[in-house]
Amino acid sequence: MDLKKMDLKKYVRSIPDFPKKGILFRDITTILNNPKAFKNAIDGLAKPLKGKKIDFIVAAESRGFIFGGALSYKLGCGFVPVRKPGKLPFKTYSYTYELEYGQDSLYIHQDAFARGARVLVLDDLLATGGTAKALIELTKKLGGKVIAVAFVIELIDLKGRDKLEGYPIYSLIKF
Repeated sequence: MDLKKMDLKKYVRSIPDFPKKGILFRDITTILNNPKAFKNAIDGLAKPLKGKKIDFIVAAESRGFIFGGALSYKLGCGFVPVRKPGKLPFKTYSYTYELEYGQDSLYIHQDAFARGARVLVLDDLLATGGTAKALIELTKKLGGKVIAVAFVIELIDLKGRDKLEGYPIYSLIKF
């Protein structure tokens, strides 16, 4: 299916007051359960990244894993899962960051990739930029070079791009 013909916004369900009052949650499960929409999303993420020589995709659990795994297959690169506390079995580095509705920490294996690896940071959604910034900082701590940051959805009003200055940013859907 041609990317220009499919409006992926139609496949995003909006849920008010989740996970807490005042938050409008953008649910991507409605993209995932539609094979054409999911394929279109992965193809759309891959298109601007072709020829960028990506060694690894670094993505945070859990929704980032879904898109990251599929995109790493499509691009022919490795996938590095970044997890919440207590989930990785080997030596880790961590980074604590602010969310639009609280605070969280992410962890990466210390041997996830070699110094100098070319990394795409990926997540399902860019809101305030905290998670993406954490992924960038963890990548840099391992000596990786962030070549781009990509998202399925970007919430423009929350100005998450401001925290990611200096990196090429790609997003498929903007609200």
